[in-house]
Formats: sequence, C-alpha cells, structure tokens
Amino acid sequence: MIHFLLKGILRDPKRSRLPIIVVSIGVFLTVLLSTWLGGVFGDMVDMNARFDTGHVKIMTRAYAENSAQLPNDLALLGVNDLIDSLETVYPDMDWTPRIRFGGLIDVPDEEGETRAQGPAGGLAVDLLSPDTREIERLDIRGSLVRGRMPETQGEALISDAFAQKLDLEPGEAITFFGSTMYGSMSFYNFTVVGTIRFGSVAMDRGTIIVDIEDARQALDMEDAAGEVLGYFAGGRYDDARAVALRSAFNAEIGERGDEFAPEMLALRDQNDLAGMMDYMDVVAELFVFIFVGAMAVVLWNTGLLGGLRRYTEFGIRLALGEAKGAIYRSLLMEAVLIGLIGSVIGTLAGLGLSAVIQHYGLDFGSMVPNTGMMLPTVYRTKITAQAFYIGFFPGVLSMLLGNALAGIGIYKRQTAQLFKELEV
Repeated sequence: MIHFLLKGILRDPKRSRLPIIVVSIGVFLTVLLSTWLGGVFGDMVDMNARFDTGHVKIMTRAYAENSAQLPNDLALLGVNDLIDSLETVYPDMDWTPRIRFGGLIDVPDEEGETRAQGPAGGLAVDLLSPDTREIERLDIRGSLVRGRMPETQGEALISDAFAQKLDLEPGEAITFFGSTMYGSMSFYNFTVVGTIRFGSVAMDRGTIIVDIEDARQALDMEDAAGEVLGYFAGGRYDDARAVALRSAFNAEIGERGDEFAPEMLALRDQNDLAGMMDYMDVVAELFVFIFVGAMAVVLWNTGLLGGLRRYTEFGIRLALGEAKGAIYRSLLMEAVLIGLIGSVIGTLAGLGLSAVIQHYGLDFGSMVPNTGMMLPTVYRTKITAQAFYIGFFPGVLSMLLGNALAGIGIYKRQTAQLFKELEV
C-alpha cells in the first residue's frame, strides 16, 4: 500500500506539490528558529559562565549581597586552602580564583607626565601557571588583536578599543590607581604587552586583564580572591547538577551566621539568567505548537481543495465497493508520506542554512553599542541532535491533521447518488 501511494504522489505532482512546499517551508523555519534560539541563548549562557558567573561561584555572603560594587574588602580569605578542599570534595570540577577590581589607568608621556587617563574595569585571572585553563576558557589568545600574551609578572592586556582611546601601543607602560582590600590607595605599574577584543561590548569598552598574583600585590590581597569559580568537566553547563551542588554546599555551612562565610551560587542565580533559561524551554515548545497549528490550517484548506479535485476519484472508489474507512485511512497514510517528504526537504534546508550561520555568525554589535550586559555581539546558530528531528513534529502532524479534517467529507458522500454523479 505504501509503495502504491508513493507512486501516486510522485506521478501526480499537482496533487502533492503544494502540500510538500508548505510543509517544507514550515519545517525549514522550525529548524532554523530552533537552532537560532539555541545558539543565541547558548552563547549568552556560555559567555556569562566563562567571563562572570562560572557554572557555580563561591563568594562570601557579604560580597554576594554587594557584588555589583566589587567590594574586595569583603573578599574570601584563605583561598588556597579553600580550593584544596574543593578539589578534594569535587575532584571532577575545575576551581579557579578571580579578582575583579576597578580603578584609573594613567598613561605617562616621555617626561613622566600624564598623557591620557581613563577608568578601567580589571579582571585578574591565572595567566602564568603552566597548568592554567583560564587562557583557553576566556579564549585570550584567540582574542588578541595586537601584541602578545603576558609572560612575566607586571605585564597586562587591555581591550583594543580602550587602547585606541588612550592612544596606547603594546610595549608602553601604564600606572593603575585604585584602592587596596583595606581601603588604602594603590599605585601599581604595568607594561601593556597586547590588546584584546572579546566581542562583548561590556568587556571591550575598558578592560584590563592581569595575572592574579599581580592583582594580589597591587590590592594587598595575599591568599585572597573576590570569587572562586567552578566549572564542570568538558565545559558544558548542567543546570540540575549546579543547583544540587549549590544546595548541598550551602546546607553544609548554613548554620554559620558569619557574613564572611563562603556561599555558593549557581549560574542561574546570577545576572537574571534563571528567567532566560526557563524561557528557552518554553519558547522551543511554543514554536513547535505554533507551526503545527498554523500549517494544519493551511493544509486543511489545501486538503479541501485537493478533495474537490479528487471528488470523482473518491466516488469511483466508493462505487467499486471500497469502504469509506479504507479510503480515509489511505488518505491519512498519503498525508504521512507527504509530511515525511516535506519534513526531510525542510530539515535539510534548515540544517544547511544553520550550518552557514553557525560558521560565519551574524554581527549585531552596531545594534547594541552601549549595553553594559554580558552579551556577545556575534550570534550563531547551534546545531544539536534536536535539530535533526524537531521539524518532523510540525511537518508530519500538521499534514496529518489537515488531511484528517479535510477527509471527513468522504463520510458525507451518499452512495445512492454516486452513479448520478458519475453520469454527469
């Protein structure tokens, strides 16, 4: 039966061309939007995880309450012992300390007088340890625009846009003005050895990246850090695991009322990411539902038109003694075949365009020139296993639903009038 119906579909393109085109377009849009949303939301979560939140983050309770102010006077102490303990309890995770700080960058001229100044946001990470993963995690080498990577203490990287604003070239010296952990003034000299561009407006506006040991000396934070970030093996965020880890860690120290006691936050607890992550799941299901409904209406009308064209065919089959149920079932089987054909075509087209956008990306940097949020400027689709089958749900279901509604007319045919219709 399937072979017979397939021959009919292929040999009579007038009957199947329009439904296949409609299904293909709908499936194409479903696959493309699915990969686009997955890529956009995934890039947002990944960028926040790499640069700010980690998969989980440990801070003091007081620091967590005022984290937007970068209160290093409330930072974690005894960080080396804390990380050793975390590595023992959670050996499958990578734990790394970071310090965030702010201050003024002063660029001297040949006579040592101020040539240019500008406010900067500092990020101190492990740049010089032989086994550090921070360089790869932040893609610092791939983000270099000019110069080279820091190789010794006292060397720094700054964002390329900030360097151009200060008319600063790699190899020149700068002085950082800020405050230490204990509130006193801090002056520390760095040599800028390279400039970077991360593709995030918030990071590229005015960032200086230094080794964490330099920051500890400049800010009087020996064996201290503002935050300790934890990353799951493989670099992929697992929300359920992160929430369970956070709950277990905080429950263990929950009885300690000390404001300097460590507190763990999951990625979803930071930067208002919880709502966005929940929104992702709802949107994916909503798009499938919308396309199933919309295409079902279109295909219902298409099926009605096709039914009028095949009115005589159904009459002859009924006159020859074929049961109405058998005709109806063959119509539904035909709808499934057309839905599968359209779904395959639409899925291949959607995956093809998604692969191109995933490789090259679309630059939206000009649309968000002044945002302070941790957002990428180049967005890409993300092809996952779901993209290979998600289009078949609206493709097959909508075609099946449309023909099921249109085929109800078969049961309204009166056998007594068949020969009169055929004579006409």
